[in-house]
Amino acid sequence: MPNTKSAKKALRQAQRRRVVNIRKKRALASTLKNFEKALEAKNKAEALRLFPLVQKELDKSAKTHIITKNTASRKKSRLAARLKKLSA
Repeated sequence: MPNTKSAKKALRQAQRRRVVNIRKKRALASTLKNFEKALEAKNKAEALRLFPLVQKELDKSAKTHIITKNTASRKKSRLAARLKKLSA
């Protein structure tokens, strides 16, 4: 348990940030899952509609350090390749 006033405040801040981070992480996972479902169902129109949303969510997650920039870049690249393969 925190003893000093500043440590108590830091704990409160950490708890609030944790909730926000979990919410952002779940939003990212949900968006990725919906896109994956569209790819697996070979639903090209739905996948094309969701891809910009996936990119946006990955970029926002990288910006706020939910995931690293390289992870976001790698995921976007691989998902774009899968989408391209579906389109071909």
